[in-house]
Amino acid sequence: MVLGANDGILSTASLVIGVAAAHATRSEILVSGVAGLAAGALSMAAGEYVSVSSQSDTERADLDLERRELALDVEAEVRELAGIYERRGVEPALARTVAHQLMAHDALAAHARDELGITEHLAARPLQAALASAAAFAVGAAIPILAITIAPEHRLSLVVAGASLICLAGLGALAARTGGAPPLVGAARVVFWGALAMAVTAGVGRMFGAAI
Repeated sequence: MVLGANDGILSTASLVIGVAAAHATRSEILVSGVAGLAAGALSMAAGEYVSVSSQSDTERADLDLERRELALDVEAEVRELAGIYERRGVEPALARTVAHQLMAHDALAAHARDELGITEHLAARPLQAALASAAAFAVGAAIPILAITIAPEHRLSLVVAGASLICLAGLGALAARTGGAPPLVGAARVVFWGALAMAVTAGVGRMFGAAI
């Protein structure tokens, strides 16, 4: 979610700053921002859906293979599961007992969880992932768009850049803190690259705007 919001803020802010640098009017800048929000959110949704769908296809194929293996040789599957537990530090006799008991309850679920790393809570959900990515991007992209509507026209680029960088810093610090890293480092990293991206697009907009 943080990645999607960061992407929404940075890509939309960079886009509108580049358009503003080409001496566009507020309405033209706003249109470009809204178009960037729509295109970015749909792109994120489509990319995430395709990616997670591929993961889901792989998981289904792995489960189908596991079903066939269980039907062909249950004892071999017991040994395989017990071996997994042994490698985790369980004594061989206990590991085999646990494997037998878990497979008696739900053999496929036991192998899916401990051999394949697939659980109900972690299973790939393409539609959910697509909607979450699109929503995160749209929320992030709304920040520079809101800044466009309230900023004085002669300070529009500065207000958009300032609001976007402040939000990027906050999200960077939040992500770093959640991951156990120093928040200041996370904030500084994302602000540096965000400012660089905005500066580059402003330069491009100014160059092509002057040429036109």
